[in-house]
Amino acid sequence: MRVEIWSDIACPWCYIGKARFEKGLAEFAHRDEVEVVHRSFELDPGRAKGEREQVIDMLAAKYGRTREEAAGMEANVAANARAEGLGYRTEGRDHGSTFDIHRLLHLAKARGRQDELLTLAYRANFAEERSVFDDDVLLALAVEAGLDGEEARAVLADPEAYADEVRADEREAAELGANAVPFFVLDRRYGISGGQPSEVFVQALEQAWKDRPVTALTPVGGDAEACDTDGACEVPRG
Repeated sequence: MRVEIWSDIACPWCYIGKARFEKGLAEFAHRDEVEVVHRSFELDPGRAKGEREQVIDMLAAKYGRTREEAAGMEANVAANARAEGLGYRTEGRDHGSTFDIHRLLHLAKARGRQDELLTLAYRANFAEERSVFDDDVLLALAVEAGLDGEEARAVLADPEAYADEVRADEREAAELGANAVPFFVLDRRYGISGGQPSEVFVQALEQAWKDRPVTALTPVGGDAEACDTDGACEVPRG
């Protein structure tokens, strides 16, 4: 079985959803027969490289809130992350273009190190004092993930390297009707939108394993928190 996951490094629910999916997968009897493929989805594709702002300021502007209210929104997301055993900084994080990160993730996919790099990038962005919008940080993460440093440097230096692969993933997401992430597709039969609880993933994996193919994606689970194409992330009310 193949599970494809569309996500963006800037999306907190993708970070949380990955952890919840992995918990569900660990409970699935056929987990060793599941191939997981991570696909690109930019929440803010129009943002230029080098254009950064603090997450708190971005949230305040997007939702028309004060900085204090935006900080409260971040605290609610942090509580969800920490409930999954994830680190989460509520202050000092920046926001920028994720296009280069996605290009580097495609290199990692080609070298069999995609999940390793994605995990490190999420951790750096949400839990550590490292900006994933800095090329030196991205290069260090690539090396930590097991990629060749010179090869990773060459990809970052060439804006066309793996650009077509990123755009192809994004077009495919649109064709599948994905307008928010995380978005999980199981064997091209079932679609799961948002950072669902781990038990929903267990149910979906079991259902996809047993059921006959259908002609269209069948939604599994109800509404769950996600980040949509204008960069807005649903935040649970505290």
